Amino acid sequence: MKLHINLFFILLSGSLGFAQDHSKELVYNTPNSQGLDSAYIYHKVDSIMTRGIQERAFPGAQLLVAKNNAIIYHEAFGYHTYDSLQAVSKKDLYDLASVTKIAGPLPVLMQLHDQGKLDLDQNFSYYWKPWRHRKDKKDLTVREVLAHQAGLEPYIVFASKLIRKNGKLKRRFVRHHYSHIFSVKIYDSLYLHNRFYRKMKRIINRSNVSDEKKYKYSGLSFLLYPEIIKNITGVDYEDYVTDSIYRPMGANTLMFNPTGKYPDSLIVPTEIDNIFRNKTVHGWVHDENAGLMGGVSGNAGLFGTALDLAKLIYMYQNMGVYGNKRYISEGTMKEFTKAQYAENDNKRALGFDKPLLNNSELSISQASPAPEVSPNSFGHGGFTGTYVWADPDNNLLFIFLSNRVYPNRSHRALYNLNIRPSLQQVFYRADEHE
Repeated sequence: MKLHINLFFILLSGSLGFAQDHSKELVYNTPNSQGLDSAYIYHKVDSIMTRGIQERAFPGAQLLVAKNNAIIYHEAFGYHTYDSLQAVSKKDLYDLASVTKIAGPLPVLMQLHDQGKLDLDQNFSYYWKPWRHRKDKKDLTVREVLAHQAGLEPYIVFASKLIRKNGKLKRRFVRHHYSHIFSVKIYDSLYLHNRFYRKMKRIINRSNVSDEKKYKYSGLSFLLYPEIIKNITGVDYEDYVTDSIYRPMGANTLMFNPTGKYPDSLIVPTEIDNIFRNKTVHGWVHDENAGLMGGVSGNAGLFGTALDLAKLIYMYQNMGVYGNKRYISEGTMKEFTKAQYAENDNKRALGFDKPLLNNSELSISQASPAPEVSPNSFGHGGFTGTYVWADPDNNLLFIFLSNRVYPNRSHRALYNLNIRPSLQQVFYRADEHE
């Protein structure tokens, strides 16, 4: 049982008086320092994580939890893969999958809203011109699109356009060597035709829209935000979010395409892909659509460590402030993190996920996330098994990182065992065991 705590950080934080520090910056401390039962937390988390690994919910995982401004739990479990050769480290970099949506384009969109450059009730087609000529899309608002209320198709498998019936890649789209025409690197020795993204956009622009306006999760618009952000700011999306968000808060491991920027040994592999890469996806984005955009997208593609991701989510929890810097106005944070169409049975905020509308009344097997979270809490999950949640009412931050899709995406024990809500629940109940 891993009943150990990082004493270095505990002693450091205690000696500097961090336990009483009310600045908007994360520091390490113990669960007991925040009135929670350390022994109970470590026992329960160990039990849940051990079962998850034994039942192949994931080969390894990492959990970081902060209460108030103190990181009270940060531990790694298991291995990178089921061969048990490399143990998970707290410095490991994970493919964040759809957590990218709230960690990549969303903070930029919120800043643009603060600057008066993005109007939530303006037609999305005002910012994405091709939709101005699409009868079913021209009147959709930014608010409807961000809240998944617009009726857009959930997902389009663009990789299917690359593959012949015999499973081989079409040479008109993919080559094994770089050239000025095939310059979009999509994996080791795989280069995509420069104009394929145009094809993706055409398909999105022509995609169906439901006549019925109700909650329907769609990631399609997040494939467009990088270009929209560049159109509005004049700066490449990756550079903008790095320079305006990640670098100022010291979240330097939040990055796209980490191969060559971060030690390969500390990048957790995701899936053994049999769609078009036909090898283990390691250091490249798992999501195929993001991969076809060269790994830099708004729907997926971001990698990060638990600690640096926690800085960003903690900024959200503090309504736009981290350290001594305000990144997003409090008004914008409150608007983006509230349910937009609850009267229409849509729990979603703007980009952010929210608890089920009757979440507090549900059992742990039915709730999403844990039943104890506040209605004002928010977060997002990722297909690879990642999950982040911020609860400003309880000052509780939850970060779970795993590669549950290893060796393939058919592994669903993470969901069937209710791993993430069960872990989250531990920290809401820990004060009952003092």
